[in-house]
Amino acid sequence: MTNLEIEYKTLLTKDEYNRLLSQMSHVTPITQTNYYIDTEQFDLKANKMSLRIRTFGTNAELTLKVPEKVGNREYNVSLNIDQARDMIKQGNFPKSPVLDLIASVGIDLSALKTFGNLTTIRRETDTPIGKMALDYNQYANTKDYELELEVTDPVKGKVDFDHFLAQHHIDFKYAKSKVARFSKTLKYPK
Repeated sequence: MTNLEIEYKTLLTKDEYNRLLSQMSHVTPITQTNYYIDTEQFDLKANKMSLRIRTFGTNAELTLKVPEKVGNREYNVSLNIDQARDMIKQGNFPKSPVLDLIASVGIDLSALKTFGNLTTIRRETDTPIGKMALDYNQYANTKDYELELEVTDPVKGKVDFDHFLAQHHIDFKYAKSKVARFSKTLKYPK
C-alpha cells in the first residue's frame, strides 16, 4: 500500500501539550513504538529515505518514507507482531516492494539493522481541518511533545494549521521528523 503524507507539525511545551490534552481527553490513547532501521553507514539517510517498523500491540507495519516535492511517499507493508519482532531482532526482512525500492538505489539489504526505538502515546482524531495527532514521545533519555495535522491540500492545510495554533495560543516550534529527532541521538560514522 502506498500513500502521500502531507502534514504540518510543531513541537509543544509541556503546558501547551497539557492544554490540548484536556481538550482531547475523550480520545483513547494508543501506544506505538517505531523501530528505526538503516545500515551502519546510514545509506538510507544518505538517499533521503527512512525505514521503520511501527508496532501497535498485536500488529505492526513496515514503512519506507521517500520525500516528494510536497510531502512524503509512504510505502507500507502490514505485519503480524511475530514478523515484526523477527525483523527487529534478527534482521529477517521478507520479500516486499519496500525492499525492492531500497535495493534499487544500491543498498545492501543484508546490511540493514535496527538502531533503536521511539515510543509515542498518541491521541488521534479526525477534525474539520484534517487528521490531528497529539503525541508524547520518549526516546534515548529524551521526552518531547508534538502536534501533527495530516491534510490533503497543502496550501489550505498550512492556513488551517496556523489558524489552529493562533486560536490555541501556541507558538510554532519547528519539529523535525521523529526519525530525524531520534537519529540526532546516534553516533554517525566519520
